[in-house]
Amino acid sequence: MTFHVEGLVAIVIFYLLILFVGIWAAWKNKHSGEAEGTDRSETIMVGGRDIGLFVGGFTMTATWVGGGYINGTAEYVYLPDYGLAWAQAPFGYALSLVVGGLFFAKPMRSRGYVTMLDPFQQKYGKRMGGLLFIPALMGEIFWSAAILSALGATLSVIVDMDINVSVVISALIAIFYTLVGGLYSVAYTDVVQLFCIFIGLWISVPFALTNPAVSDITVTAVQQVYQSPWRGSIQKGDAWVWIDNFCLLMLGGIPWQVYFQRVLSASSATYAQVLSFLAAFGCLVMAVPSVLIGAIGASTDWNQTTYGAIPPKEKDQADMILPIVLQHLCPPFVSFFGLGAVSAAVMSSADSSILSASSMFARNIYQLAFRQSASDREIVWVMRITIFVFGGLATLMALLTGTVYGLWYLSSDLVYVIIFPQLLSVLFVKGTNTYGSVAAYVCGMVLRIGGGEPYLRLPPFIYYPGWTTEERIHHITGEMEEVVIQKFPFKTVSMLASFLGNVAFSYLAKYLFESGKISHKYDFLDAVVSMDSGEIMDKTTLVTRSNNIGLSEMAPVKPRLSVTLAAAFARRDTLPAETVEEEEDSSPDSSHHDDK
Repeated sequence: MTFHVEGLVAIVIFYLLILFVGIWAAWKNKHSGEAEGTDRSETIMVGGRDIGLFVGGFTMTATWVGGGYINGTAEYVYLPDYGLAWAQAPFGYALSLVVGGLFFAKPMRSRGYVTMLDPFQQKYGKRMGGLLFIPALMGEIFWSAAILSALGATLSVIVDMDINVSVVISALIAIFYTLVGGLYSVAYTDVVQLFCIFIGLWISVPFALTNPAVSDITVTAVQQVYQSPWRGSIQKGDAWVWIDNFCLLMLGGIPWQVYFQRVLSASSATYAQVLSFLAAFGCLVMAVPSVLIGAIGASTDWNQTTYGAIPPKEKDQADMILPIVLQHLCPPFVSFFGLGAVSAAVMSSADSSILSASSMFARNIYQLAFRQSASDREIVWVMRITIFVFGGLATLMALLTGTVYGLWYLSSDLVYVIIFPQLLSVLFVKGTNTYGSVAAYVCGMVLRIGGGEPYLRLPPFIYYPGWTTEERIHHITGEMEEVVIQKFPFKTVSMLASFLGNVAFSYLAKYLFESGKISHKYDFLDAVVSMDSGEIMDKTTLVTRSNNIGLSEMAPVKPRLSVTLAAAFARRDTLPAETVEEEEDSSPDSSHHDDK
């Protein structure tokens, strides 16, 4: 194996560029928010809420457009059994951003939340917020680990570099500038990341298309030349699976802290919506070169290339078709530029997930659940420590486990099945309470895990209609094994069951307690009876009243230093003046309720 010095130099240049931009962004915005009296911890989490259209549009697009997005899209277009018809990520995530912008961005931003978990803790209490933190954290950590793992594999193929070294260096750089600059560093590096991907791939595409080993991709789209047409098709028996997966991308792409991190950092609710729509367009544009590279891979006679006679799909390297095309079908200087850009992009994708996980932990678990009186400096240090811990955890998983993709598939399903219906309920449905939320959580988790996960060798204990068995080679052991394939759209059905369970159990609990069929003393979650007291107002009025949250609607939290109770969930400058005056006249002793 030869060590490609040119490739290493290109990657080092792009890494240094990303690192420089991250540090520069941190230095440029180190005093941001001080004039308005914004806490430093909030500035790290949501960037002082002053992210404009240009930077905001890029960083919102980069929510999903990264190493996994461009590599995965090219892989599915290339794979003979799938093709373009199954490359759902571009349209799925684009529609996810449109739906998020239409229905979720405005209520979340206008109410001044700081993280995605704020409305859950406000309405369902800190315990439920902690439960919902688990799938959210799993999704962010496993996503970071998956893209770091992909980066290591890519670099090992392209530069013949040790996988462990490349993963550790990439993770350390991303952790360092995220530690220093928070969201500002993440946002500004996202701008560079997207420019790198766009320019790097578009420079490479013409050279790959005109390579003598590549047939006309318009012909191979509809005719079998070296493999089945890359346009792909959806068999009648797979239609429900296709719909299930598309709904997972479209709706399951909304309840992620990486998305709401950008929404909540926008300078206004309208800007948050506009950024979502811009990002949807950006997702589609950024997918075009990946689709073309996947098509080129499917149209190549590999026997005429330096790769060898055996196609990548037969070497189990279909997931690396994009870097393989860049390396073997483009001139060296072009391929190394493209590969350096892609590597830098992958590294930059990990930072936002790590920041998202640490933001949720520092605010929703450490501050609001355990240390309501924690100072701003303390919260900042907790964030820094957890950025390092979660970053290290993702790196270890990328290095040590071969099932990181399976774990991410399962955790992203749990985000869709558990968090999305809860988000719908907390923002748009009157009367849901903690009892319904707990029931929905358990229902969604059991129905999803019951369907099994072949990638993790997790057998199903619920056999949905239409299930079949297939013989497959396990991706790690290489052994032939029989796996159960669920043809039923059980993920979407689980999500709908979770949503309906939340509503049904909430109203059932409300009826049982209010009618006296169950004594008030058994309302151990204080989710129904306490709403009728004069001190804690019925929080369901949130969906019908102004978008601004008043003190009486807040989940009671002990005041921290000079920060008012309302500031625990909403910034003071988003509250109406009369509400702020009422808060100053009210006594903090009214917040007698410790748990909610």
